[in-house]
Amino acid sequence: MKRFVFVVCILFTLSCSKNIEIDPTIFNEELSVLENLQNGVSTLQIANSLGKEALYGVNYEGGFIFHVNEINGSLLVACNYSEIGPKSWGDHFNLTTSNLISDGMKNTIQIIEGNAANNSNVTNGFEFGSDNYVFKIAYDLNYKNHDDWFIPSKESVEAIYLNLHEKGMGNFDESLFYWTSSKSGYEPYVMSFDSNFNGEAFLGSCFNSNSIIVVRKINR
Repeated sequence: MKRFVFVVCILFTLSCSKNIEIDPTIFNEELSVLENLQNGVSTLQIANSLGKEALYGVNYEGGFIFHVNEINGSLLVACNYSEIGPKSWGDHFNLTTSNLISDGMKNTIQIIEGNAANNSNVTNGFEFGSDNYVFKIAYDLNYKNHDDWFIPSKESVEAIYLNLHEKGMGNFDESLFYWTSSKSGYEPYVMSFDSNFNGEAFLGSCFNSNSIIVVRKINR
C-alpha cells in the first residue's frame, strides 16, 4: 500500500511539473542577450544582470545598440548608411542645435524646419533648394523595416565610437566623414572614426558633402 501511495505521489509531482510555465520575459542567463531582448525581457533586467556593456554591439531592430538609458530602459541603435554616397547638409543659415545624446531626433526636425523656410535673405543665408539633403533623407527613410530614423547628435556619434567602433563592433568606415545633427551657428559638427581624431566630433562646413549614420530610439 505504501509503495502504491509513493508511486501515485511521484506521478502527481511529475504531472504538475509539466504544467509549470516559464515566463520568457524574465531574464534567462542561458540565452544570449539578443534572445532575451527578442523574448521581451526588459533592457533594465539585462543591464542589472550583466551590465549595460553586454548590450553594446548587439544587432537589434535595424542597428547596433550603442546607448542604454538606465532610467527608462530605452535604447539607441545606429547603422552606417553610407551606401547612398555623400550628401549635402542643406540650407546654410544660423542655427544652434543640441549636443546631447538624446536630442538627435529633435535636432533633425529643427534642421528640416529651417530648410523649409526661406533663408536666402538671412545674413550669410543660402537656399539649397532640394529635399536631397542628409536630414530629409534620414527623416523620410524606410530602412530595415523601420521609418523612425534620424541623424545622431554630437554626443551620440562619440558614444558610437566609444561603445562600438573602438571595441571592433559596428559597421562604420574609418575613411569617411559623417554628419551629425549638432550645429553651432553656421558650423555643423562632423565625425570621423579614424583613431587619429580621438573619437571626438569636430566643427566642419555646411558646404561639404559627407556620409550618413542613421539612428533610431527603441522604447522598451
